[in-house]
Amino acid sequence: MNIDTKFKRGLALTAMAAASAVMLTGCGGGGGDNKAEVVKIGFIAPITGNNAALGVGMKNSADLAVKHANASGKYPYKFELVVVDDASDPSTAVAAANKLITDKAVVASGGHFNSGCSLATAPVFHKNGMAFLVSAAIHPDITGKGYKEINRIITEAKAQNVYAGSLAAKEWGVKTICLINDRTDYGKTNAGQFGENAVKNGAQVLSDDGINVGQQDFSAVLTNIKAKNPDCVYFGGMATEAALIKRQMADLQINCLFLSDSGIISDTFNKIAGPAAEGMIAFNIGKPLEDLPGGKKFMEDYAAAKYPEPYDNLGHFGYDTVMMLCDVIGKNKVGTDRKKAIEALRKAEYDGVLGKTSFDENGQTKNTLITTYISKDGKWVAYEKSGLQVKDKQIVAK
Repeated sequence: MNIDTKFKRGLALTAMAAASAVMLTGCGGGGGDNKAEVVKIGFIAPITGNNAALGVGMKNSADLAVKHANASGKYPYKFELVVVDDASDPSTAVAAANKLITDKAVVASGGHFNSGCSLATAPVFHKNGMAFLVSAAIHPDITGKGYKEINRIITEAKAQNVYAGSLAAKEWGVKTICLINDRTDYGKTNAGQFGENAVKNGAQVLSDDGINVGQQDFSAVLTNIKAKNPDCVYFGGMATEAALIKRQMADLQINCLFLSDSGIISDTFNKIAGPAAEGMIAFNIGKPLEDLPGGKKFMEDYAAAKYPEPYDNLGHFGYDTVMMLCDVIGKNKVGTDRKKAIEALRKAEYDGVLGKTSFDENGQTKNTLITTYISKDGKWVAYEKSGLQVKDKQIVAK
C-alpha cells in the first residue's frame, strides 16, 4: 500500500469514527444519549370532563418538565411521560392507575386534581408498590393513611384552617367567634377546624349553627348572632350561601369581620353579594404564581413552549411534580427500580417553582403555601396587595 492510499484510508476511518460519535451523542437534546436507558413517568389528570381545562394545563406543564429534564444533561436517563385520563371520576382513576402499574417501564407516577380520584388510587399504588406524588388534591386522608408510596406536593386542606384560625386570634385580635356551616362535610370540616385552631390561640366560640345549601333566608341565625356581638363570623361552605349571608349581615348592621374558606373565592360571591362583598376575607391554598420563587420563569418557559392551552391555576404543581420525580430518579440512579423510587422520594428535597419541597413522615409537603384574599371593588385580591388591613377587628385602609 502506497503513502497516498494509506492517507486516504486514514481519512476514511477518521470520518467513520466521527460519524459514530455523532450517532451516539446526537439524540435527546442538551447532552442526552440515544442509548440512555428509557425511564417512564406516569401522570394522571382530568384530560376530559368538567375539569379538563385544569387537567390539560397540568398535563402540558408535566410535559414541559420532562423536556427540561432531558435537555438539562444532568441525568443518566431519557425520560418519557405517560399521561392517562382520570376524567375527575374515581373509578376511571383506578383504571388509569392500574394501566400505569402494568407498564414495567413506569417507575413512578404523579398527578390528580380531584381528591376523590386520589383517595381511590392511593391504596392501589400502595398495594402494588409504586411511588405516587400527588399534585393538587388536598383532602387530608390522602396522606393521612401513612402509605410510604404516597407523597403530596400541595398543601393539604387542614393547613388552610390552622393558618386562618391562628391569624385571626393571634394577629387580628379576634376573641369571640360565631361559626356557621352549610352542613356538608366540606363546610363542617372547615368551620370546625377554624374554630378549633382559633380556640387554641385564645379565642372563644360563642355559637355553631348549620344552614342548608340552597337556603336563602338567614335572618333567624343572624339575629341570634347579632345579639352575641362577636368579633368575627366564620362560614364554612360555598359562594352562593356566603354571599347571601354577607348581604343579610349588612342589612342587619352586623359589622364584625366575616371570614370563610376557599370555596367562596369566585366571581359568583362578588356578583351576588354586590356592594356588601367589600371586605370579605377568605383563605386559599397556594400563592399567586408570580409570587412563587420560580413562578415568573415558569410562565416565561411555558409561553416559549407555545402550548395551545393555558397552564391554568395548577400547571406549576404539575410541573414541579414531574420535575421532582425526574430529579429524584436521576440523582439516585433509580432506573426502573420501583422500590428504590419509593425510598428515595420520601427522603428527597427539591428546589422548584413552589420553593423547597420535602416531606414529613406521612408524605405531606413541609412547604405550606396559604394566601389570604379579600374582596375589594368587586374582585378578589391578595390581602397583602389590597391596600386594606384588619385593624381593631375592622377592615380599614392602610
